[in-house]
Amino acid sequence: MKHITLSILIAMGIVSNTILAQESTTVEKKYTKEVERLAKNKMVIEAFGHIKNQMDETTEDLITLTEVLAPPFMEDERGKVFAKMLENAGVDSIWTDKVGNVIGLRKGTSGESGYVGVDAHLDVVFPEGTDVTVRKVGDTLKAPGIGDDTRGLTMLISMLKAMNKAKIETKKDLLIVGTVGEEGLGDLRGMKYLFNESGLDIDSWIAIDGGSLGRISNAGLGSKRYKLLVKGQGGHSWGAFGLANPHHALGKAIDVFSKAAWEYTSGNSPKTSFNVGRIGGGTSVNSIPFESWMEVDMRAIDPKNLDEIEAIFKKSMEQGISEYNSSGVRGEVTYELIKIGDRPSGELPASLPLIQRTMAATKYFGETPSLGRGSTNINIPVSKGIPSVCIGRGGQGGGAHSLHEWYLNDEEADESIQLALLITLSQAGLGK
Repeated sequence: MKHITLSILIAMGIVSNTILAQESTTVEKKYTKEVERLAKNKMVIEAFGHIKNQMDETTEDLITLTEVLAPPFMEDERGKVFAKMLENAGVDSIWTDKVGNVIGLRKGTSGESGYVGVDAHLDVVFPEGTDVTVRKVGDTLKAPGIGDDTRGLTMLISMLKAMNKAKIETKKDLLIVGTVGEEGLGDLRGMKYLFNESGLDIDSWIAIDGGSLGRISNAGLGSKRYKLLVKGQGGHSWGAFGLANPHHALGKAIDVFSKAAWEYTSGNSPKTSFNVGRIGGGTSVNSIPFESWMEVDMRAIDPKNLDEIEAIFKKSMEQGISEYNSSGVRGEVTYELIKIGDRPSGELPASLPLIQRTMAATKYFGETPSLGRGSTNINIPVSKGIPSVCIGRGGQGGGAHSLHEWYLNDEEADESIQLALLITLSQAGLGK
């Protein structure tokens, strides 16, 4: 299969991981004609009309889903609501897999193997207890998570309703999916299960997440994340002074890592990054802590660089703790490294039919396609060479990942759903 061949070429270095995402956004004429012909089909025109006419319903769906909080690993309740929406919109079957992905199957007419998947993620970044009540301020809707990625979920429902109302059939089977674990420590667990364990034969994937029309991700920005846990005996800051201190050891480890990682990233191309994002531990200001911890995020465009910065991190932790224990302190600290995130890098060429169709459809709506990379659900299929794109959810919005997130429907909001439908139909093919 083509995606297997591509992944082998990437692994061998025959296809450059650092160049592909920078390719020209030139669209071959055959794809432009294909998309234009599809967009002029009477049933597709009718479906576009239904998308526009049902925008009030879509907004109500957005409010309903937003007000069901779904932190990573706690998506079940929102998943049930989304499943009911899929059922009401009309699919051939619905199931929730063992990790929580909610999957609707819409059968095609050809009997061909290989599903075309379309997804938005169920989870949001906000913890349990966050107030997600939607407030209306004029035409603007305000609530944590209302854009990222709840809006994407409602786009899937609108597409499905429009296809059924217009009696559109596709050649290939469609999977319409609300995925789990896209945010933070969810670590793409929903997509990892779909592509590594589910047994589903998926030959292409379209994710809806982020940004405006024209935004197309054809590359995944990889990351590795670790928690360093340092432990010691603990004691009183005065009475046990001189005892090995986990906080001090942690500081030494950070210093060693920062110097080595900065040297590596400063002379490195393409871009590689590192960040100590969270630190914790201790019981009081006058106590030597018995435990100290930090969480570290490392990212790279090139998988080779990601492996190398990970190796630097591990060596630095060993060196830093060892040097601290040898510094004259009484006793010693121990440490443990816990991997808390692993998102693979990968890039796909702009010449792939799915990416060509996505760019052609984007141009059809008068927008300029812009290829790029991000840390999204497509990291998993892209790393396997499976044709995948991530497109924007459209409309006006802001404050993503903040308590002040907002969303406003505008003309682009209609078109973003129509665009997602056009891309999906072009990839799955119109049935007879």
